[in-house]
Amino acid sequence: MTLEGTETRTVERHGVRLAVDVGGEGPLVVLAHGFPELAYSWRRQVPVLIEAGFRVAVPDQRGYGRSDRPEAIADYGIEALTGDLLAVVDDLGEERALVVGHDWGSIVAWQLALMAPERVRAVVGMSVPFLPRGPVAPIAVMRQLFGDGFFYIIYFQEPGVADAELGGDPARTMRRLLAGPKPSEMAPEDVGTLVAMSGGGFIDRLPEPKGPLPAWLGQEDLDFYVAEFTRTGFTGGLNWYRNLDANWEHSAHLADAHVRCPSLFITGADDPVAGFAPVEPGLAFLDEHRGNVSIEGAGHWVQQERPDEVNAALLGFFNDVLDRKA
Repeated sequence: MTLEGTETRTVERHGVRLAVDVGGEGPLVVLAHGFPELAYSWRRQVPVLIEAGFRVAVPDQRGYGRSDRPEAIADYGIEALTGDLLAVVDDLGEERALVVGHDWGSIVAWQLALMAPERVRAVVGMSVPFLPRGPVAPIAVMRQLFGDGFFYIIYFQEPGVADAELGGDPARTMRRLLAGPKPSEMAPEDVGTLVAMSGGGFIDRLPEPKGPLPAWLGQEDLDFYVAEFTRTGFTGGLNWYRNLDANWEHSAHLADAHVRCPSLFITGADDPVAGFAPVEPGLAFLDEHRGNVSIEGAGHWVQQERPDEVNAALLGFFNDVLDRKA
């Protein structure tokens, strides 16, 4: 589904074809989605940005939706993911872009600002803050932190396991992920199940939504996600997680690097990611950080849940960076 106000073009890099929705005129904004999302996840940002005088490029990232899904796990490393975004910028004939990411897209956006600082005019992370490179590989750290407990990123590491669970019933997967209760809304026994070793897989642990879908997620929105992931499966997105240690190994040269361009962080106050990825450790590495926006009542899917607040934050930041009047 092409986003409102855009046309879809194909951008190819090293044989991998990306479907990219492009529209508008003005400074380029690249929007990078997370897991398990699609370019469609930015549907409430794109028309607003175009109306405000920006050119917008929104890919289904590799492994997702209309874009190619390479088979090799190594094809989803951070060099490939950041390279894809640069290929989009190059294809549009631009030197630099304002780069915005959510969830895994946020990780890619932060890393792009480190790896190609001359190409990133400003960066916005959502849900996942800038995370400095630690002295130990991340999966080892997670295994130490969670010990005998369950943690979804560790569960995702074994090829085929989470793929089968999430792909076995995509409607159940997307319904529980997108529309299920936030951890703050869960019963204590449900919260305990999230980290207990017994309890099955990842989606098995998530409660079903109670009542109608939330106001921000229409049935047609949910149906679109379900249809796309029924067609593609979840392996492409899961392979991003399976490169965490490889990404760490390949980034030793960036251990002390700073994000030099202007930056902003946006999150939902009820986003569970804050429980294991706090914002504070990364602030010393952000040389022109313009602030952290925490949106009350919002969870992990912040740009979909609270588009008005997110759009206002984005436009305020962009206009400040570009020294433009609102």
